[in-house]
Amino acid sequence: MRPAEPLPLNHSWPLFERGERFGLGHVFGQTMPAVTALDDAVAQEMERAGVGFWECRLSDNTLRWSPRVFEMFGLSTDAQLRREQPLALYAEHSRAAMERLRSYAISHQRGFTIDVEICPTNGRSRWMRLIAAPVCEGGRPVTLHGLKYLL
Repeated sequence: MRPAEPLPLNHSWPLFERGERFGLGHVFGQTMPAVTALDDAVAQEMERAGVGFWECRLSDNTLRWSPRVFEMFGLSTDAQLRREQPLALYAEHSRAAMERLRSYAISHQRGFTIDVEICPTNGRSRWMRLIAAPVCEGGRPVTLHGLKYLL
């Protein structure tokens, strides 16, 4: 049995809105730090609020995740991941929608927000909100980073 679908959230947004999209204080009822990099202090604050931070280097699809993201997917925190591995844990309809938004975000240097269904290795499927934006150097996207939290 599939879980009830949340109200659909699936859209892209311009990078100048990054501050609004990554400001999750209104969601969690507390002040969240500005998220621009994965550092210990930011990760710990977000972990307490149930939010995970992630990065994907576009040149080789190498992932960096905070412990909360590993937990969401039911994976060991010592796993060395490439994007293809956890991608298989997304429900097909969610993976297809996410891939379209991701491609558009990278091509047009835009952020995106989407609710996706994931199928963790250690339990039943659940819904997760994914917020993402490219990090650009020299006018070109080099990394995609963002936040993930369970709905």
